Amino acid sequence: MKNQFIVIEGIEGAGKTTAHEAVIAILHEHGINNLIVTREPGGTPLSEKLRILIKHGVDGETVTDKAELLMLYAARVQLLENVIKPALSRGDWVIGDRHDLSSLAYQVGGRGLDIKLVNTLRNMVLGDFRPDLTLYLDVKPEISLQRILTRSKLDRIEQESLCFFERVRNYYLSLVSGDSKIVIIDAQQSLYEVELSLRKILYNWLAGKHL
Repeated sequence: MKNQFIVIEGIEGAGKTTAHEAVIAILHEHGINNLIVTREPGGTPLSEKLRILIKHGVDGETVTDKAELLMLYAARVQLLENVIKPALSRGDWVIGDRHDLSSLAYQVGGRGLDIKLVNTLRNMVLGDFRPDLTLYLDVKPEISLQRILTRSKLDRIEQESLCFFERVRNYYLSLVSGDSKIVIIDAQQSLYEVELSLRKILYNWLAGKHL
């Protein structure tokens, strides 16, 4: 199989970091070592600064929903043009922690922004560029909130309400339904079971079998 762009998606507390590490380990087992790891927002010096603004804002100023959306796509285009596309052109594999599906789920589903606005930005920034495989980690928002509340400090996204994350999850589920390049993984299983699911999915995918 030629080099691919794999993305891991899910709401906060779904276990993306652990899944990210498991995917890298599984690819290494298959002799795939030319890997570039990215995260969104972030992944370039400019995108990392935007990440801080998106996640923490500026004291005394409210981050509007549209400003948040624009910053996310500014960070994404920097990462896409300066890291992801060059890596794929070199023959490297790219493993992403979030990509464009997040903006649809969070900004349209969660924030309630107009899908036409988001799609306009999406088409301008991405064109027809899409991941080759997306692994969506599905978890109920009440469980995700239980997990993130154990963290020492929450960013402005993690501080959102249960209703917000319910809207995000529901939109994710509507997006992944019927998309052959997106696989849903039950992230409410134990870490061991999640890794087994990832291993089965990736083994079949790498072998060219139907997922």
